[in-house]
Amino acid sequence: MKSRYAEVTAEVVEALGQIVGRDGVSTQRDEVEKYACDEMPMPKPHPAEVVVKPRDASSVARVLGFANDRRIPVTPRGSGTGVCGGCVPVYGGILLSLERMNAVLEVDEANLVATVEPGVTLGQLYDEVGKHGLYYPLYPGESTASIGGNVATNAGGMNAVKHGVTRHRVLGLDAVLASGRTISVGGKFVKSSSGYDLTQLLVGSEGTLAVITRVMLRLSTPPGRREVLLVPFSSLDNAIEAVPDIMRQGVTPTGIEFMEQDIISIVEQYLDWEMPLHGYEAFLMIILEGETEEETCAAAARIEEACVRNGAVGSYVPASEGAKRRLLEARERFYPAVKRLGPLELADVVVPRSSIPDFVKGARRLCSQLGLPVLAYGHAGDGNVHLHFMQKDMDRKEWQERLPKVLDSVYRLGWSLGGLVSGEHGLGFDKKGYLAMTADGEVMELMRAIKRAFDPNNILNPGKVLDLE
Repeated sequence: MKSRYAEVTAEVVEALGQIVGRDGVSTQRDEVEKYACDEMPMPKPHPAEVVVKPRDASSVARVLGFANDRRIPVTPRGSGTGVCGGCVPVYGGILLSLERMNAVLEVDEANLVATVEPGVTLGQLYDEVGKHGLYYPLYPGESTASIGGNVATNAGGMNAVKHGVTRHRVLGLDAVLASGRTISVGGKFVKSSSGYDLTQLLVGSEGTLAVITRVMLRLSTPPGRREVLLVPFSSLDNAIEAVPDIMRQGVTPTGIEFMEQDIISIVEQYLDWEMPLHGYEAFLMIILEGETEEETCAAAARIEEACVRNGAVGSYVPASEGAKRRLLEARERFYPAVKRLGPLELADVVVPRSSIPDFVKGARRLCSQLGLPVLAYGHAGDGNVHLHFMQKDMDRKEWQERLPKVLDSVYRLGWSLGGLVSGEHGLGFDKKGYLAMTADGEVMELMRAIKRAFDPNNILNPGKVLDLE
């Protein structure tokens, strides 16, 4: 494939500098290597030939038109916090970093809409809309992640049960096609029956169809009260069996997380902090939002009763905002806590939430057969299971030989239970090979046809999501 693309010559670098300014172009080794990886647990670096940092949409359009004419691959990148290699330039060429396009363009209080550039981080967005008394309710787990990256991967997170995932918050987009032409889709409205929904087609496309240059996001008003419950159970089966009952209590939780004792022990060591009720086998962490303390406490009481009916052996409700924050931080730090233990691989399979116990037990059985330790936790409210396959004391070469067998078997298990390969991380280049496992030939060809229609020369993030041949 690489031979089909043109090289980045000194003349190309000079032309790119004329488009974005010389300070926005670099071929320096240390700069190029900085963008050669994302946050994959086992980095597989692929350096670009040149890093380009435009400041505006017109520069993005000129760069793409230039690259398309010369058949140079372009890999868009936000903050690089992904874990599947989605922003890694596997075919070299141009790394198009959108980090300098980081302005909050408007916070429209009347329509509850924020319009931002793709390089705006989640933390920046939270701060800016908060100044207007508004609220962006999604939290995929990393405040340094860029909005453009969240849109590209359809990021989810702990608050998805009530507030949905990124696509449920995107109202409109400006984007640049591979040809350099600019399109605007959607707008400041919450419904439309006006032709194909190209906004939602671009959400989750991982930069393979167009480069997003402006995003309109639907905001909310902040909740008056937030409550967190940590509920222990004697088994994961009991914990998951409680979820349907929780969802029938007349209040939609913001999030419902599941975890087991092994991951609790790991994060306690990482944070040097003992979690309440930490000795039990399995837990649900339930996040609630309400307008008043009375409303939220009443909802928490109904949910506690539902948990007890399904085998809960107690509950912990933090008494202060600091205690709530500590409990949520413990959940947020699961991944870095596990990552510190040594080499690992991860999966984020999504299955019907009632199938979580069967999936986790089946995955553990498969891993046991091949001698691989595995940790499991995730989003019980939406069926998204995070699996961490650990090396521990195993020889690195042997571990890497066993991993493909485990991954293939685990993804097939998820598919057999009505699931799919990825719930929120995306595919990138690391998981793209498993897509065909869960999509028949006709569906795969439709996806390829869409890719060809948007990007006939396959210059936009090639090697990601699917292959054209």
